[in-house]
Amino acid sequence: MIVRKVVFQGELGANSHIACNNVFPECEAVPMATFEECFNAVQNDEVDLAMIPVENSVAGRVADIHHLMPTSDLHIIGEYFDPIHHQLVGLRGAKLEDITSVQSHVMALGQCRKVIRDLGVKAVIGADTAGSARQVSEWKDPTKAAIASDLAAEIYDLDILKSDVEDEAHNTTRFIILSKYPIKADQGNGPVITTFFFRVRNVPAALYKAMGGFATNGVNMTKLESYQTGGKFFATQFYADVEGHPDDPNVKLALEELQFFSAELKILGIYPAHEYRQTIKEPEANRALRPSPDV
Repeated sequence: MIVRKVVFQGELGANSHIACNNVFPECEAVPMATFEECFNAVQNDEVDLAMIPVENSVAGRVADIHHLMPTSDLHIIGEYFDPIHHQLVGLRGAKLEDITSVQSHVMALGQCRKVIRDLGVKAVIGADTAGSARQVSEWKDPTKAAIASDLAAEIYDLDILKSDVEDEAHNTTRFIILSKYPIKADQGNGPVITTFFFRVRNVPAALYKAMGGFATNGVNMTKLESYQTGGKFFATQFYADVEGHPDDPNVKLALEELQFFSAELKILGIYPAHEYRQTIKEPEANRALRPSPDV
């Protein structure tokens, strides 16, 4: 697949922009205001791919995406884990002690609570990180700052008043790469992630029974999230990631069991696992809780 344009939500200098540059350095990164616009741009062949954040190790999931994915016709063809470093940026010559408010995307504010609390400043929700940096540049007010990337500081000619202000060193965002056309990872060619959503049938213990196939077949489920649909508390969908390819015998059996107890099941993507997953080590405490092989 020839990739020329990759769309992202936000403005130039956003962390999604950086992710596009890291994964597709030779391609044009195209900014758009909303996730819906990004999805439509891919669907209408205005761009080739979309780089979309789905979750952060500190602030949690990006809720919009879980509602958009099941109803779209786009396919997940890859993933990317990006360590996020936030900078507190302000006007050239501004002093940290003069800052009274800091603006950024709600997810970024959630990842930088400690510095906001320590400085005693007002947190203001902005449309996105880079857009907040642009506004600080335009306002010309030395009491206003933004939480944004070092790229945004460079683009909008701002000073970095305090570096790496994220609460946790492990602050990492997971992105998925979306395409209009399905590109499925080959079986047996390295670790694979399969993503799907499903709705269970309205029978007693349906979710328990649906999930049982993954346990009995030894399939590792790395994500399972539920959310309401259609404004109805009882209309629940589930979004899940598992390790393995649908053609692997154990994954195939687990999905067949899931299908039996589901009113709807849709595979969203079968794609190579990013190398970052190999660096995540299970805590000793968790390993100690595993049953002995002899049990």
